[in-house]
This record gives sequence, C-alpha cells and structure tokens, in this order.
Amino acid sequence: MALTDVSIKGSRPKDKAYKLSDSGGLYILVQPNGAKYWRLKYRISGKEKLLSIGSYPDVTLAEAREKGAIAKKQIANNTDPSQSKKEDKLKSLIDSENSFEAVARCWHENQKERWVEGHSARVLNRLEANIFPTLGFKAINSIKAPELLAVIRAIEARGALDISRRALQTCGQIFRYAIATGRADRDISADLKGALKTRKQENHAYLSAKELPEFLAKLKHYDGDEQTKLALKLVILTFLRTTEVRGAKWSEIDFEKQEWRVPAERMKMRKSHMVPLSAQSVEILKKLHAINGAYEHIFPNRNNPTAYMSQNTMIYAVYRLGYHSRTTVHGFRATASTILNEHGFMSDVIERQLAHVEMNKVRASYNHAEYLPERIKMMQWWGDYVANCIVQ
Repeated sequence: MALTDVSIKGSRPKDKAYKLSDSGGLYILVQPNGAKYWRLKYRISGKEKLLSIGSYPDVTLAEAREKGAIAKKQIANNTDPSQSKKEDKLKSLIDSENSFEAVARCWHENQKERWVEGHSARVLNRLEANIFPTLGFKAINSIKAPELLAVIRAIEARGALDISRRALQTCGQIFRYAIATGRADRDISADLKGALKTRKQENHAYLSAKELPEFLAKLKHYDGDEQTKLALKLVILTFLRTTEVRGAKWSEIDFEKQEWRVPAERMKMRKSHMVPLSAQSVEILKKLHAINGAYEHIFPNRNNPTAYMSQNTMIYAVYRLGYHSRTTVHGFRATASTILNEHGFMSDVIERQLAHVEMNKVRASYNHAEYLPERIKMMQWWGDYVANCIVQ
C-alpha cells in the first residue's frame, strides 16, 4: 500500500529500525530514535543496491517519489544513481574549491608580497564589495562574459567608472591565474574590451611657472603644522609622489652623500629610486630630523607614531592655502617637469628623475644610475629655482 503523509507522520519508533514501503522500491526507514530516512532499493548489473534520498520531512513524500523516478530513468540508461550521486558531490566539492572567490583569494595571496599593504587591501576590498557577492560562488570556468559584464555594468551604474575599470582589470588577472593553474580555459574579460564606459581623461591640476611663486610665498607663511609644511616643500623639491614622501624612513637618507634611496617596495613601479638631494632638501631634512629623528618615519603620524602621515594631510593643507581645484599635491611633479623642460633640461633626465618606467626593456636594464651627474646638477638647479622664485 502506497504511503501517505498521514501514515508517515503517524509512524512511531520501535526497538529496532523498520521499513514503511511506498512503491517501486521506495521506502522510508524509521529508526529507534524517531529519525526517518528515504531509501530506494534497486538492481543494476545484477546487483541489489540502496540509494539514500534524504530524511523526512526535509524531503517530502512527493519529492522522494520524484527523486526515485529520476533514479529509475538513470538505471534504465544503465547509469548507477549511487555512483552518479558520488560524482555530483565530488564535482560540487571541486567547484567550491574552484569558485571565483576561492581562486581570487589564492591569486591575491600570491600577489601580496609584491604590493604595498594599502594597495593589497584596496584590491581585496574592491573584489569583496563588487564581485564576490554575485560571482564569488560560481565555478570560475562556468562564468560567461555576459555575467561578468552585468557585474561591471552595475558598478558603472553607480558612476564609479574608475572602480569598474580596475575591477575588470583585476578579474582579467584572476582569470589568467586560473588558466595558469589549470582551473579555467580562457580569460573571458578579454571579450569585454570596448564594452565599458570611459571617462574623459583629466590630468592632475598643476601650477604654471607664473603661479608657483605665489603658492610658495603662501606656503612660507602657512600657520598649520610645521611637519606638513616641510612635507609639501619636500614633494616640490624631490619630485616624489605623495605616498613616497609620506612613508619615508630615516634609513633611506644619506646626509653625507646627499642621497635619498627609496626602496622598490615603496615605489609605484616597484623599482628602487635614487633622489639626489639639493642643499635646500638637505636643510629641510635636517629640520625634520631635529623634530622627528627619534622615530622610524620622517613624517610619523601624530596619533600613532609607529605609522606615518595620513593620506589627506598634505592635500588638506593645499586647500587651506586656497588652492582647491587649482592644484593637487601630485600636480607639483607636472609643475617641475614643465619648468625644467622649458629651461632646456633633457627630457630623458627629467623622466628618469620622475621615476617614470622606461618601456624599452633594453634601456631599462641599465638605467638604474643613468644620467646621474645630470640629475644631480638638475636637482640643485631646481632647488635654487624654487628658493629664488618666492614672491615676498
């Protein structure tokens, strides 16, 4: 007699497990503890076997019959449903290990040593906030280009075009890592080339030669923190990027040789960089040493001396001086480059001192100290120029 929900619910446990049969080999096994498990008895290749279908009431009577019917179709096609179930579990396990998120985290862990801590955190945060919620659980090899595009378009819809571009680039790196490790066949991000919105390129605002003297005069009389004031002066004199100045350590400075050697891990392009120090830069560093010489960092964070100056300190000082939207801290590099080019310094010397990457690999292999005498001369000329152009 076929089972009903009433008969199943009304069954009571006994001292020993017993069966309640339905039809076609399907039955429910009632355990002494009251648990009820679905089983399907079947024969394949002359052998009698059992297939576990789940527990009642998690799997209802109707669902158990449906699963039983599917298993019987497999048997009719000479497929063992028990073996098929094991293969499905294995595939599910492999898929979970090869999910986009799992592969992405492996890739990220593999890259961490090459990146500064802040960049590493930003990359992972971008993935966690924008990619993982939608694609993280999917097997990386099953993701299609339209699915990835939909996720990127959702970022675009927020107006975050830079984040969408960076997210797509990161996804491409993850897919290529998956290919290299045998977990994907191709990089689907390549199919999205040209599909994203682009923002009109805007260069960092910077001051012209005519505008620089007035800014330097205002900086001279800046009534804010002395450390911030000296940091801005060093940015102007050394051509270094904001983050390279903020994170500077005393161990990088050689006062005797008048050199500042920034290690590769602190440079944007991951190549060590040498800055010849003008007399003006040395003077500023000596002032800073009198203030902060006991610390590891040249610009220790006021709230946490073991860390360094916060990201927005210098730009907020620029705003206080009245230059909001007129220049950025990064823009002082462009100001220096423009003025030096106008005064006849070789563009290769200027670019080398700006630590721009030399794309020609042959030249890049021997340019660590390239143009050093010219760079020393140029940096002192620039120090004198800056010192002499302040509007009184």
